[in-house]
Amino acid sequence: MASAQGSLFPDASGPSLRDVADAIRLAGIDGLTEAHRRSDQAKYQEVHVKSALNRAQGMPFKWALNPYRGCTHACEYCYARKYQQHLELDAGDQFSSVIFVKTNLPQALAREVRKASWARETVAIGTATDPYQPIEGHYKLTRQAIEILTNAKTPLSIVTKGPMIVRDADVLAASRDAAGCAVHMSVPCVDEEAWAKLEPGTASPAQRLRAVRYLVDAGIDTSVLMMPLVPGLTTSRSKIEETLLAIRGSGARAVGANVARLDPAVREHFFRFLQREYPALLPGYERLYVKTSPPRDYVDAIKATFADTRARVIGPGARAVPGFGPPSADATKTYS
Repeated sequence: MASAQGSLFPDASGPSLRDVADAIRLAGIDGLTEAHRRSDQAKYQEVHVKSALNRAQGMPFKWALNPYRGCTHACEYCYARKYQQHLELDAGDQFSSVIFVKTNLPQALAREVRKASWARETVAIGTATDPYQPIEGHYKLTRQAIEILTNAKTPLSIVTKGPMIVRDADVLAASRDAAGCAVHMSVPCVDEEAWAKLEPGTASPAQRLRAVRYLVDAGIDTSVLMMPLVPGLTTSRSKIEETLLAIRGSGARAVGANVARLDPAVREHFFRFLQREYPALLPGYERLYVKTSPPRDYVDAIKATFADTRARVIGPGARAVPGFGPPSADATKTYS
């Protein structure tokens, strides 16, 4: 890091998210004088937080925990892109090229779960950005958080696209035995072109499904989320069936799906992506996404196709993943 003398952040304990937002407002990205650029060319700025947990609203869990802000997975449709605007950044490339690392998150979490008032309600890890994006290999914040929640006998769930999660099979098993643990691996589609275009920074769907198999074999409750289904790109019956066939081979215990939600800022970014990569689809999207979500009849039709295909491919006993869909506008306020 830069020396304290030349830093915009004089507090030796590390800047807060408010501090970095002020620095960016004054000097743009160049204001992050202490950010590290790593081999993936993203800038990583360490920050300190007062709290590790955010209360969730309108979701099937009470608490959300995100060790990082921004994500090098760079999924074009990601609803978390809009959160960068809170830090004076844009929802486009700066979402995946400027990552904030909450280095004191384990200490903050430990304080919170030691409180007498802590009710051991479920904590969802990775509600905004992926807890197993590549930088987790260096900082291990997600692993530490799992260990702390396990020691506090607090149930947890994890949403990720990162096969790195298999590294933590031991602490996930301990969490399962202590209070309960569920892993949800995101694999929206196994089509190679769709993956390469929509999720350019992620591991391949095949790698993710191998990770699912590993966790299932280790006795971890693991499901797959085909979320989001992206209209015109991954919503055809053939692509849904191809993906479900691949998921069947992973041994996943449940499969859920929902249609993409495009919030303000995310919508504009995604439309620019369409203009660049799939211009013929843009007029249809402009009609479909007048609001943040497509019309209910369209969503219901896609869900029905998914449900019918799931029952046929995986079997009539295939379980849905309860409570999983794109978060509501109110819910997303708490996820940063």
